[in-house]
Amino acid sequence: MKQTVLVTGATSGIGEATAKRFAEAGYKLIITGRRKERLDNLEALLKKEYKCEVLSLNFDVREKDEVEKFLGHLPAGWEDIDILVNNAGLAVGLGHIDDGVIDDWERMIDTNVKGLLYVTRTISPGMVKRNKGHIVNIASIAGKQVYENGAVYCASKHAVDALSRGMRIDFVKHGIKVTNIAPGLVETEFSLVRFKGDEEKAKGPYKGITPLNGDDIASVIFFAATLPGHICLNDIVITPTGQADAIYYNRHL
Repeated sequence: MKQTVLVTGATSGIGEATAKRFAEAGYKLIITGRRKERLDNLEALLKKEYKCEVLSLNFDVREKDEVEKFLGHLPAGWEDIDILVNNAGLAVGLGHIDDGVIDDWERMIDTNVKGLLYVTRTISPGMVKRNKGHIVNIASIAGKQVYENGAVYCASKHAVDALSRGMRIDFVKHGIKVTNIAPGLVETEFSLVRFKGDEEKAKGPYKGITPLNGDDIASVIFFAATLPGHICLNDIVITPTGQADAIYYNRHL
């Protein structure tokens, strides 16, 4: 029987690349996202290119009622999720705490932390019942260190890091794997969202360095998720060669 993979935030970047990687390998895919047109286009592409079974669900992980409505009542044949990739997340704005934009903070906390919790709370009981499953949380190197102007985003990703460790303890007796993946610079729509559509500013973080891309992270997710059953990669930090950590880089400007 084909395994079923659920990928949140699948309409761009790491999520989209992850969906393609698992589809290519013949998995059944449940993909979620807020942007319906992109979600529909991805579903069509996966079916055409990889001939795989795909179920697309258009909702926002920040909305608990929507998460429960769509993921708590999956169609027959889709209820048993083998691999959950909690990918939906974002950074919005840069600024000191004293002049931070409250709406930006709430978007990050509601998506990165509460959204991840809502999805996990809905899906994990089925894994517990079956005594198997794998949860992959997409955190960030910002969950390992903090940097100026990024306190709230860093706090949200530190929360993901802590939740991954806590989940691993809670689920170990049920045979459920939990993998925390903490990427450094990945060139996706991340910076464009953070800089609220300013394309010039969005290029800044990647200047003078060869960043990672969505496919790079998808390959790591796939590797971690397809290891033998007795192996769990608990925590993976992955950066471009030119990035030592969240602060130190080798930029050739």
